[in-house]
Amino acid sequence: MLPGTWSPDGSRQLRPLPGEFVLDAGCGTGWFSRPLRWVGGDLRCLPFRDRTFDRVFSVAALCFVDDEQEAVREIVRVTRRRFAIGWLNRDSLLYRQKGVKGGIGSYRGARWRRPEELPGLFDGLPVGTLELRSCVALPKGDV
Repeated sequence: MLPGTWSPDGSRQLRPLPGEFVLDAGCGTGWFSRPLRWVGGDLRCLPFRDRTFDRVFSVAALCFVDDEQEAVREIVRVTRRRFAIGWLNRDSLLYRQKGVKGGIGSYRGARWRRPEELPGLFDGLPVGTLELRSCVALPKGDV
């Protein structure tokens, strides 16, 4: 059974140890995975063998995938140790600012989830304890 955690960047739980392999599944602009090597693929059918990566994270990518549950299944399949998936929260202030009426800017067309919906996406998967966490992303303070 894989331990799982939901976190926007998974930084503490996913910090790799020397020799470990990490995957940013659905890197978008690449902001969270700048130092990593990129490989093109489809989140619903990842081009990797089972349990290839020690740690996998996916930040706000699954909300743009047609078959979200298949993408979750693929993340679990390629994870050896731990994963973190960040979803857009429909109960958040960000949703009220950027998500209503189909979304604006880079949030256009995104699917926003309520926390109680998330466990169902893992039904039938070999996952141990799931932890649900929230975070507030603040803009950088530099000018």
